[in-house]
Amino acid sequence: MGTAETLSRWMTLGDRSLERWDEAEFRALFLHHYARITGILVRLLGDRSRAEELASDALWRLYHQPALQADGNVGGWLYRTATHLGIDALRASDRRRQYEEAAGRVRDAGTSAGPLDDLLRQEDCRRVRAVLASIKPSSAQLLILRTSGFSYKELAAALDVKMSGIGTMLNRAEEEFRRRYAALHPKQEEL
Repeated sequence: MGTAETLSRWMTLGDRSLERWDEAEFRALFLHHYARITGILVRLLGDRSRAEELASDALWRLYHQPALQADGNVGGWLYRTATHLGIDALRASDRRRQYEEAAGRVRDAGTSAGPLDDLLRQEDCRRVRAVLASIKPSSAQLLILRTSGFSYKELAAALDVKMSGIGTMLNRAEEEFRRRYAALHPKQEEL
């Protein structure tokens, strides 16, 4: 389902309560954030269709929270919600195998040297996803957003914290990731 189709469906099925989003304003928010949220979730989950589903879910939740318009940090709320949904999906034990298999389908734009390189990359992705699922959600969320290209300012807005604390939080999250990775994969080289 395309972006325009998804947006149209939301607008026609929307909540009929008295307090609602202005359609033009919500459309602008949707168009501004949908692709980036989907990209973040694809990197986290390794499954584009699941990432699109969760991005739609996050935006649907936003649509049902019209009071957030007054908050002024709609983008931060949206990225937090989307990454929480992604982390929750990773932790779902009955779907873990599906995510691990899908990790191999996510490819970089470059070409690989062969099947062995593809297999090694898939294994690295599986390990990283397992570690992200095992660390504190706030640390995983911070690392996911940072590796998705968020600046310190954007991280502060998304996590609703002061920008001055982002560097420390990021260092702690990276250290937690390193320790957990080493504990789960002691014979592997550090990423």
